[in-house]
Amino acid sequence: MKHDPSRAIFEMKQFGEFGDVNPSITDSATYTFLQAKTMSDTFHGEAEGCFLYSRHWNPSNKYLADVLAAMEGTEEGWVTASGMAAITSTILQICSAGDHIVASVSSYGGTFAFLQNYLPKFNIKTTFVNITDLEAVRNSITPETKIIYTESMTNPMLQIADIPALAEIANKHSVKLIVDNTFTPMILQPAALGAHIVVYSMTKFINGKNDCVAGAICGSHEFIGSLIDVNNGTAMLLGPALDPLRSSSILKNLHTLHIRMQQHSKNAMYLAIKMKEAGLRITYPGLPEHKGYETLKRLMNPDFGFGGMLSIDMLTSEKASRFMELMEMHDVGYLAVSLGYFKTLFSNSGKSTSSEVPEEIQHDMGLSAGLVRFSVGLDHDIERTWKEIEKCLEIMEN
Repeated sequence: MKHDPSRAIFEMKQFGEFGDVNPSITDSATYTFLQAKTMSDTFHGEAEGCFLYSRHWNPSNKYLADVLAAMEGTEEGWVTASGMAAITSTILQICSAGDHIVASVSSYGGTFAFLQNYLPKFNIKTTFVNITDLEAVRNSITPETKIIYTESMTNPMLQIADIPALAEIANKHSVKLIVDNTFTPMILQPAALGAHIVVYSMTKFINGKNDCVAGAICGSHEFIGSLIDVNNGTAMLLGPALDPLRSSSILKNLHTLHIRMQQHSKNAMYLAIKMKEAGLRITYPGLPEHKGYETLKRLMNPDFGFGGMLSIDMLTSEKASRFMELMEMHDVGYLAVSLGYFKTLFSNSGKSTSSEVPEEIQHDMGLSAGLVRFSVGLDHDIERTWKEIEKCLEIMEN
């Protein structure tokens, strides 16, 4: 039977220390031991169920990590203080000086900047490719390549990565396929499709409230163990630990993720169809004319739709700015970065979340200066939302 991510979450039995239906929040940085040997064993990773120091593990973070691993179908998980902490810790754990990465050029601007601008300080090089061009991926691999990195649905171009095909390439060359699944939790399950490691910005859809910043890494026991090893684990030594209070709130929000993803997808599909009918330059992976439609349809869990992300091209940044300002005035949503919120968020990607990508590369990857990215919210009356968007478009034309 196909893995059901929502069922996996609900089957987890986690109780507080007094039988609480919600797991207890561990408000402690350090933990005591009744025997000195147990402390020593814990330092060496040889004591089961013991906690040492909250930068390494704490019970609240482990509750969340265990549920995330169940959702993704991986052996283990680990949570971080941001999505970028998850991405950077994972990459730095695998790569050393002289290594090479093949990465999607359509990636979140912070990820692009880390790969392009930061890693060269350590003599780690990255070749950026159109991740849907499998031949380009194959041709970019060198003997030094350690990672193929992509987002399952890329930011902001909304390309769909063929994860099984990329996994086949990665396995052939003994490299790790890392997939950022931030845009498509539950819709796509990268580990089941062949990815070796899955990363998230939990700030977005997983938490869904835009009230905290957090990240996650899901993978094998071996990889997570190496990541938090007290002697050479990148996550342990760089210290990107998530606060346990935030872990607790995210864990509760996870239990509504399946409902939220369904509504995000339903609303996005409605707006995409209306925008298409209105003659707008619309990109939405749920429309049959989208280049990745067939790939997504083949790989996705249909219970959760095609996702809450879409974009329209207003051709110029000036028109995009005016349109977004009007939409905010008409209560369509907020002119703000990020995504996965219960209200609709929109931003001009080239001037915001992809601004780290040089303009010439933006042009080469097909990122229009007027692209407006929408994270469609949970509106109950999405018809009203469309009517307000129509009013904004009418004002733009006059």
